[in-house]
Amino acid sequence: MNRFVIAVALCFALGCPSFAQTSADAPASKEDVEKYLEAIHSHEMMKQMVQAMSKPMHDMVHEQYLKSKDQLPQDFEERTNKSMDEMMKELPFDEMLDAMVPAYQKHFTKGDIEALTAFYSTPTGQKILREMPAIMSEAMETMMPLMRKSIDHMTQRLQDQMAEMMKQPAKDAGKTAPAAKN
Repeated sequence: MNRFVIAVALCFALGCPSFAQTSADAPASKEDVEKYLEAIHSHEMMKQMVQAMSKPMHDMVHEQYLKSKDQLPQDFEERTNKSMDEMMKELPFDEMLDAMVPAYQKHFTKGDIEALTAFYSTPTGQKILREMPAIMSEAMETMMPLMRKSIDHMTQRLQDQMAEMMKQPAKDAGKTAPAAKN
């Protein structure tokens, strides 16, 4: 009988870590992900990110207005910024968060999500969450001129390529492809 009790105890002792490992490696449930998204204040973070993006977007509109003000109405900048701000406020944050859940489930296990939730519940995790909008805003401000320059360069290259293509005669215009032999 003692051997049986010892055998059962050993099986239980050796089986528990295996069970815990399996549970941690299990796919994250929708509830796990929702708990994580709540811990990181995702709804508030999304709103803050939209606010942080507002200034660089307004700066880009202002730049565009200055470049083309002779062709644009005088209230272009004000109307465009107001319209952009309204559209950003109307983003369906709850639906967007729901749509994100499957991606988290695909890439993170239950254990991963639990560890992330635990980290973001710490003071350091909460500090990252508080500081991230300012970091992103500052990063966007420094990146916008670089992005604008790159976009302008790409646009110019495409326009040059199109102009070059327009100069070339249409090749094989009106010719039909030879019939394939079977």
